[in-house]
Amino acid sequence: MVDISGKPEVYREAKARGIIRLKPQTIKLIKEGKISKGDPITVARIAATLAAKNTSSLIPLCHQIPLTNVSLKFEFLDDSRIAVESTVRTKAQTGVEMEALAAVSTALLTIWDMTKQYEKDEKGEYPNTTIEHICVLRKIKGKPDERDLEET
Repeated sequence: MVDISGKPEVYREAKARGIIRLKPQTIKLIKEGKISKGDPITVARIAATLAAKNTSSLIPLCHQIPLTNVSLKFEFLDDSRIAVESTVRTKAQTGVEMEALAAVSTALLTIWDMTKQYEKDEKGEYPNTTIEHICVLRKIKGKPDERDLEET
């Protein structure tokens, strides 16, 4: 772990994004509320928030920091893809990129888990299911722009 004792607490924000690709029939079931385990979007939102709050328990050398906000956006991009964006905020001595990435990754994994029975082929494999393009879109250190705070 890096020693951040001498660093001042400042406003920090990170936004991350990722995409899950599913069968069109599975996307239709999600939209119609017909997934047997429940609503994947609602459960993924809760799981992502918990992941952001517990990132230091998941990533060994990540600092435990107080989060002031975790927000999530889910978007159906087309008939086979869902995008997830997380924005994480804090006033701390280190950034929140890992928390934002943990939130997105966990949301995507939760959606996969809740829909896997519909995604399996006759061999029990997942030829159509992928998680793609997980990345940090933006990171802010210092005073946030008013537009940034209105965005989420």
